[in-house]
Amino acid sequence: PLAPAAAEASLEVIVAQYGGILADSASVLVVCRQWTRGPDGSVAEGGTTVDVRLSRAEPRWAVTELHPGDAGPAAASPPSAVARVLAEPRIELPPEAAADLRSGTVHDSVLEAMLRLAGPYTLSVSVVRTGHPLDVFGTTRPSDHPLGRAFDVWRIDGLAVVDPGTPRQLIESFMRDAAAAGSYNVGGPVALPGVGNRFFTDDTHHDHCHVGFDH
Repeated sequence: PLAPAAAEASLEVIVAQYGGILADSASVLVVCRQWTRGPDGSVAEGGTTVDVRLSRAEPRWAVTELHPGDAGPAAASPPSAVARVLAEPRIELPPEAAADLRSGTVHDSVLEAMLRLAGPYTLSVSVVRTGHPLDVFGTTRPSDHPLGRAFDVWRIDGLAVVDPGTPRQLIESFMRDAAAAGSYNVGGPVALPGVGNRFFTDDTHHDHCHVGFDH
């Protein structure tokens, strides 16, 4: 997807976040926006999210695989909430995530939670369905992302989750509000108490918040 048959192309990496990290292997999700120039001079905007796999090596980690996302074609009649999310200025979606919504494969629970969280926050979404590992990295458990039941947020109110200067109170508040919006599985860089292990933190989620749903 990032090597089109175009005379010119320009690429922006919006964000790179962990899809998973272990002692000797990692998944980094590289969220890209791309512009291509056609023969008539017109410019088209697109992009994808690439699941970059790495293996520990010396003197630096080595890239071993690239898995670009492919959201597929837009649905003829996507859920009505899709248009509301796409039109909401407080929800920032990269190209692959927007294509996921247009494909009609994202559950209403995700769409409604995005809209609810966009009341008190501005959300910069990184990944929704495609471009994410199929299984929770390092396990055989299916991830909620490819099922259209999760989204990741890398920036809240313009502040990066990974930035040590971002107030922990803001991230904690967002995680609690995500749970109140119906998420059964909220991950992030801080540990929060909750009934039924609703909240979690680990090395993978120190740079984003994960909001997952079971339906």
